[in-house]
Amino acid sequence: MNDFPRWKYILVAVIVLLGIIYALPILYPQQPAVQVSANRGATVDAALKEKVLGTRQTKKIAFKDVELNGDRLLARFPNTEVQLAASDTLKTELGDKYIVALNLASTVPGWLRAIGANRMPLGLDLQGGVHFLMEVDQKAALTKMQQRYVDDIRNALRTAKIRYESVNPAAQGIVVVLRSEADRTAAANEIAKSVNQPEKLGSQPPLEIADGTSTATTFALNARIREATLLEQQRSIVASNLTTLRNRVNQLGVSEPLIQQQGANRIVVELPGVQDTAEAKKILGAQATLEYHAVDENTNPIEAAKTGIVPPDSRLYYTQRVGPDGKPMPIVLKKKIIVGGDELVDAAAIPDPQTGLPAVSVTLNALGGKRMLDYTRENVGHRMAVVYIERIPETKIVDGKEVRSAKVNEEVINDATIQGVFSNKFQTTGLDSLKTASELSLLLRAGSLAAPADIVEQNVIGPSLGQDNIRKGGMAVILGLLAVLIAAALYYHLFGLIADVALVLNLVLLIAVLNVLQATLTMPGIAGIVLTLGMAIDANVLICERIREELRNGSTPLASIRAGYDKAWSTILDANVTHLLAAFGLFAFGSGPIKGFAVTLAIGILTSMFTSVTVTHAITNLIHSGRKLKGLWIGGGHHVSPPGAEVMEKFKNEAAFDFLK
Repeated sequence: MNDFPRWKYILVAVIVLLGIIYALPILYPQQPAVQVSANRGATVDAALKEKVLGTRQTKKIAFKDVELNGDRLLARFPNTEVQLAASDTLKTELGDKYIVALNLASTVPGWLRAIGANRMPLGLDLQGGVHFLMEVDQKAALTKMQQRYVDDIRNALRTAKIRYESVNPAAQGIVVVLRSEADRTAAANEIAKSVNQPEKLGSQPPLEIADGTSTATTFALNARIREATLLEQQRSIVASNLTTLRNRVNQLGVSEPLIQQQGANRIVVELPGVQDTAEAKKILGAQATLEYHAVDENTNPIEAAKTGIVPPDSRLYYTQRVGPDGKPMPIVLKKKIIVGGDELVDAAAIPDPQTGLPAVSVTLNALGGKRMLDYTRENVGHRMAVVYIERIPETKIVDGKEVRSAKVNEEVINDATIQGVFSNKFQTTGLDSLKTASELSLLLRAGSLAAPADIVEQNVIGPSLGQDNIRKGGMAVILGLLAVLIAAALYYHLFGLIADVALVLNLVLLIAVLNVLQATLTMPGIAGIVLTLGMAIDANVLICERIREELRNGSTPLASIRAGYDKAWSTILDANVTHLLAAFGLFAFGSGPIKGFAVTLAIGILTSMFTSVTVTHAITNLIHSGRKLKGLWIGGGHHVSPPGAEVMEKFKNEAAFDFLK
């Protein structure tokens, strides 16, 4: 009798059952929908839902369903025509306070979603959109960093009244030329005290200071930027650019965009559903900065907003806070800029050491610190505001000619009371939550530290092409599966049919794992599935051939089955481990589509090892164990008990032909 432990039967049954359940979401198509999310200062709540539902009567929009889902609202529609019409209507009705984006809503039943069984998302190549690969200009970032240290060193030497000939940027550092040895020593001490302080507790100073070349009249001092400082700056710049790009993409009204870092200095931006490349490039290429202004406390902002009368040296702005009327609250600021975004070095969200409330720690360069010190000395107890400014290039056709202009968005992202005198390091308090503090710090960093990012690659995929890709990809999977199923059944007979069952279960388990991991399905991913189906039958070929070899050597049918699985296992393992290593290599060194192919291939290899060996072994034992077998119908040989087997074998032997001779 061919032993197969009962716990293995239970394991196979449980895994197959779970696989079927978690693969079910693939049967539920997505539904056209419109997603509504709030801009800064607005909220998504029941009142918004009622307002959206009100358009059903006023604008005659046929909603299938409207639901609140966390911080966004989702409206479903019967078809894409109604979806597009509703999107235009809602954009007009809700205005700039909300972002209205086209979306595809899930129709998976609630009981499946409750256990984490969701349909895998589709990649850009399957639903259409634009793809950008942007490269951050690290050379410009280094130049900006060097210039900051040049300004800081000049300011420190002037403050300490140390004479110098020049302070200029050099290769990855700064060269200070002084007039005497004493001045060089004093300058080194002053730079170490005023400029070369660690950015974070426990870290190294950012500069390596050493004596340079000297002549009879000049004494050089070299301040070289450390590698660790450059790497930290590089990470900070990419993170700042990511934040800025996410804020800008919101203006495009894109549902579920993909914005992520690739490598050391590249950023991938994928915008599903967007077909206007020029509009996307315009938004992504916008410039952002920030300014600190004094609040004009002698002017009533509400009256200024009503009458439009503002003092000549002041200007009316609007904050993120919403008033009783649901509109952003006005604020009047002095036009004079205290500190600009170019003078900001860093910003981080921290709890206030004294109160424990959320705060943002801000660090300015030496010039900005001096300006802030001079202002705060005379304005303790008065208010100061932070203005976030975004400049977006626009291109319009006027009288047949292309006219370039820029749209400038300005918003007061925070205003607070000055609690004490400070210079280059201070805290902004009065924030309502740590999340707000984190968002504010990211906005500050994004406005001041972001380096230029050039678009080095772009692709546009239309929605019709995406649907065509889905159709062709699905057809490729079906045809590949059918071809393998038919070939296995014809050649290996019963064992081929058992392998076919395992192959179908392999596809089910592969889809289930992709659904659970929420891996994005792309065309390379579909190619990985097709390749996996072709490779999955290899293990069963090895097992069947090994069983036939054992039968030819005179073993009994049950012993041949046992030996076939045992002896084929090492070869199957070696082959699949080799494939896994190849998949890991593709994932480690590939990008985007290659990684998608590698992930699908790796998961398919693991599921195929389980189905091809364990599942087929379980089915084979269920069929053959406990029976007294005279032979096996495994194809390609005489190891049979079916009628006519002896006649077929005799015919084969008599018809044998020596092709080699």
